Amino acid sequence: MAELATGVLASRRPGMRKCRVVASRTSEPESVYAWWRLVASMALSTIGGVGMWCVVVALPEVQNEFGATRADASLAYTLTMIGFAIGGVLMGWLADRFRIALPLAAGAIALGLGFVLSGFAANLWQFALAQGLLVGIGTSTTFGPLIADVSLWFTKRRGIAVAICASGNYLAGTIWPPVVQHFMQTEGWRHTYIAIGLFCAATMVPLTMALRRRPPVQHAAPAQARTAQLFGSGSLGLSPNTLMILLSIAGVGCCVAMSMPQVHIVAYCGDLGYGVARGAEMLSVMLACGIVSRIASGFIADRIGGLPTLLLGSVLQGVALVLYLGFNGLTSLFVISGLFGLFQGGIVPSYAIIVREYFPAKEAGTRFGVVVMATLFGMALGGWMSGAIFDATGSYRAAFANGVLWNLLNGSIVLFLLFRRSRRRVALA
Repeated sequence: MAELATGVLASRRPGMRKCRVVASRTSEPESVYAWWRLVASMALSTIGGVGMWCVVVALPEVQNEFGATRADASLAYTLTMIGFAIGGVLMGWLADRFRIALPLAAGAIALGLGFVLSGFAANLWQFALAQGLLVGIGTSTTFGPLIADVSLWFTKRRGIAVAICASGNYLAGTIWPPVVQHFMQTEGWRHTYIAIGLFCAATMVPLTMALRRRPPVQHAAPAQARTAQLFGSGSLGLSPNTLMILLSIAGVGCCVAMSMPQVHIVAYCGDLGYGVARGAEMLSVMLACGIVSRIASGFIADRIGGLPTLLLGSVLQGVALVLYLGFNGLTSLFVISGLFGLFQGGIVPSYAIIVREYFPAKEAGTRFGVVVMATLFGMALGGWMSGAIFDATGSYRAAFANGVLWNLLNGSIVLFLLFRRSRRRVALA
């Protein structure tokens, strides 16, 4: 009773009320805390993103040590992407119920353990399983669930905030490949893997402490109501599940095409005689340009919408893939890889904007998780398929052509959805 009375008296003090008001304001959308939270989220995404890119750099070393074919060695990347896809849905579900800090901490521990076990792998299957079950699931928490969490802290600037958070994944691809390549040359890939695992666990767990605060309560706003009238799955004349299926197929198509340069550019440069170090540098250039593309796509999507932004990225990605077919000089490959990064970086974040435009807010987390899972399955399929095509033909030329065809599938679906939207708007006018 004494404690209760003390609490009541304290609650009546003006100073206590002021403190509660200040604390409430710091948890509001677009607050200073929200921006600091975005910075912490981007740092986590950048560190955790090593799980996606390290295996790409290690591909030639792993293939040589275990005496595997290119397709078999690429299986480790495929399983990593499958683990990433499934883990994104699982960790997103956990974040919805326990907030983001708990799954992030669990993911950091899984990521660190996965790298250490990969470093001690006795055969290719042990390496691939550690990548898929631990590294893939661990790094998944630093993409989809983090993006969904960031979207809860912004309203007016949600597009650019989502783009900045999604850029952490590409910033990881810019920073990590040359670092990993350097230490693989000097210390060997096994020691490098073990060191990365310890680094991830030591840095990511403390960073999750900055994300423990409960997200702000979302209130419907007039602007959001107008958006729901303009968009929503009904504005396309499609049921929600039909639209979901089409977006998922489009996600597979664009990412099968995207995976060819991203997964195999290091090995491709080695085959051409330029060396894997040049390939790692090329991958860094590609992903650095992807950061610019992702942030720019956030501004573009806020002005023209998610579907047109996705179509723009799809068309330009197809152009870059065609350029890979025509040129294979070292300088030209650096230029084309930079263009490829500038063209395709905004594709995946566009799906997050589309989901927020065409589905109710209460379904956005689940729907976005499914679409991201589809894109990652596309990356996994494309990574393996390109290796298999190389083994069958002895060249990556057919693999690039295969990417162009999958990209056409993506563009066709987006064009169909835009056509449906235009017809519905004319009919409702």
